[in-house]
Amino acid sequence: MMFRSTAMLFAAVLLFACQNNSASKPSVGATPAATKADIDKPQKTTSFDAQRAFAHVKAQVDFGPRAAGSAAIEKTRDYLVKELKSYGLTPTLDEFIEMTPRGKVKFKNVIAEIPGETAGTIIISSHYDTKEFKEFRFVGANDGGSSTGILLEIARVMAADKQKRKFTYQFVFFDGEEAFCAEWSQCLNGKDNTYGSRHYVEKLKKEKQTDRIKAMILLDMVGDKDLTIPREETSSPWLVSAIWGTAQELGHTKQFPSRPFSIGDDDHMPFLRAGIPAVDVIDFEYGNGPEDNRYWHTAEDTLDKISPQSLKIVGDVILLSLPKIEALIR
Repeated sequence: MMFRSTAMLFAAVLLFACQNNSASKPSVGATPAATKADIDKPQKTTSFDAQRAFAHVKAQVDFGPRAAGSAAIEKTRDYLVKELKSYGLTPTLDEFIEMTPRGKVKFKNVIAEIPGETAGTIIISSHYDTKEFKEFRFVGANDGGSSTGILLEIARVMAADKQKRKFTYQFVFFDGEEAFCAEWSQCLNGKDNTYGSRHYVEKLKKEKQTDRIKAMILLDMVGDKDLTIPREETSSPWLVSAIWGTAQELGHTKQFPSRPFSIGDDDHMPFLRAGIPAVDVIDFEYGNGPEDNRYWHTAEDTLDKISPQSLKIVGDVILLSLPKIEALIR
């Protein structure tokens, strides 16, 4: 009798334990409830495809040297337009003629847009021309193949995302960033460069549209295997904080160090001079170590120096910094 009672008691305890244990575990296929820590955890990646971006860089390199006004840049431009159309975007060409040390040259900026709920616009940009050299064959895998490849992939990702956006986004591929002379300051009183960005800003001024541009993000030389992008000092501080802060959250402090440096001039400068917030995301240490820029404007700026991983890091950082940037715009 005592044994039977003990056995029954043991069975009841065992049944209760099994039921309690079962209730504490999710059923097969169930998703556990998200904790506050999970919700607050920053997103670590995006649908940015590193291999797609790398394929865009390769396609540009395969076209060869792409100096403004050349047959190769025409092929590059056709490639950009075809890709943007395949994303469901409607690219337009901003054509203009400028006097250069080579005479009159026709330039063409390529622009695609995702309309937002307001006319306020955020520009993400790159230059797609390469510097002209007669001494050697310059294919510009990093300068500006890498940034153009990233910009195409950012445009694809954002076009595929059907969420409503407060701000309009423009993807601008500038022509004529590079100088025709050996040095930027050598010809035309220092204006033998940034033809596309200067024209674009002048057009905004004439149309009284500068106030519509809330931020300009420039990508330049961002595919180096040894990616190092310090904080560019001439850039708008709040944009720098948003982008480098995002990189830190994602664990990319090595690639986006907090130390400052100054590029002096680039396609972001016409915007800054017009009072438009702008930031230059550029790796000007294109070599084998800090302060080493041995591959810049040399025949060594080739596809083997470019890393899909670096393209992915920059693409993710830019895409994930956009909500912060939008929140800071007044």
